[in-house]
Amino acid sequence: MINRRAFITLLGGAAAAWPLAASAQQRSKMPRIGYLDPLSRSSRMAAGWMEAFRSGLHDLAYVEGKNITIEYRWSEGKYDRLAALTAELVHLGIDVLVTYGTPATRAAKQGTTVPIVMAISGDAIATGLIISLNRPGGNITGSTFFNPELCAKRLELIKEAVPLTIRVGVLLNPDNPIHLPCLQEMERTANSINLALEPFQVRSPTEFESAFLAWDTKHVNAVTVIEDAMLIANSKAIVELVTKRRLPSIGFKEIAEGGGLMAYGVDFAKPFYRAAYFVDKILNGANLNDLPVEQATKFDLVLNLQAAKMVGLDLPPTLLARADEVIE
Repeated sequence: MINRRAFITLLGGAAAAWPLAASAQQRSKMPRIGYLDPLSRSSRMAAGWMEAFRSGLHDLAYVEGKNITIEYRWSEGKYDRLAALTAELVHLGIDVLVTYGTPATRAAKQGTTVPIVMAISGDAIATGLIISLNRPGGNITGSTFFNPELCAKRLELIKEAVPLTIRVGVLLNPDNPIHLPCLQEMERTANSINLALEPFQVRSPTEFESAFLAWDTKHVNAVTVIEDAMLIANSKAIVELVTKRRLPSIGFKEIAEGGGLMAYGVDFAKPFYRAAYFVDKILNGANLNDLPVEQATKFDLVLNLQAAKMVGLDLPPTLLARADEVIE
C-alpha cells in the first residue's frame, strides 16, 4: 500500500510528465501537406511547377518522406472533381493545402478551414478569393497576379506586332471565374485600339476545332488565349490549330514555347517555388492574417521568330528590343 506522501509525489511527477509527453508527441508528428492539382499527373507543365514547389521545400530543409509528407490529388482537368478531392485531402488530416488557379483555390476555400496556400491565382481579389492583399481574410494566402490587365496588354502587343489586325479570337474556359473580368478588361482595351473580339468558350480540348472553325467564318486575324489550367495543359493542340491557319497568336509562355508567335505573362515556376515559404510559415505557427498575399510584378515577353516567319511577319525592332526571350 502506498503512503499518502508517496502518492502525492507520484501524482505530481506524472502531472509534470503529461505535458512533456504531449509536447513530444506533437513535435514527433510529421507535417502533412495536401497538394490539389487541377491538371493531370502526366502533364509536363504541372510536373514542372510541382518540382519548383518541391525545390522550395528542399531549400527550407524539408525532405519528403523524412520530415514532411505530401498527399497528391489530380482532377485530370475536370473541375467538377475538385470539391471531392479537397474532401479526401481534408479527411487525411492535412496541416496545409497547396493548390493553384481560381477553380481549384475556390473549391479548396469552400471545402475546408485548413490553411490554403495558392501557389498562383489570377486576380484573387476580383474573383472573391481574398478581401485584400495585405489582409486576405479567411484561410488563404499565397501569390496572385492581375490577370485582366495582363490579358488586355496582350491585345496591345499583338496589335503592335501585327498592325493590320482587326479581329481577334479569344479562347477561354467559362468554368474559370477569372475569365469574365479578363474579357471585360479586354473589351475596354479593344475598343480603344479599334479591335473586334470574338470570344469562344471551351471546356475541353475536343471543342478547340469548333472554335477555330467559327473563327474561320468570321475572318479572325489573330488569336489570344487566357490563362487556365486546362488550356495551358493543352497549349500544344492550340498551337497546332494556330499554325495550320497561319494565325499570329499570343498567350501564356507555353504558347510561344510551343510554336505560337508571342507570350506575355508570369513565369509560374517562381511563385510555385515561393509557395514553400508560405507552407513553412504556416507549419511554424504563423497567423494567416500576418501572411499577406504577394503580387507577381514581373511579366516576361517572349517572341518566337520561327512563328513570325511562318506567318510572313517581320517583328518591329522596338518589340524585339523589349523581349525578355527570343526563340529562334
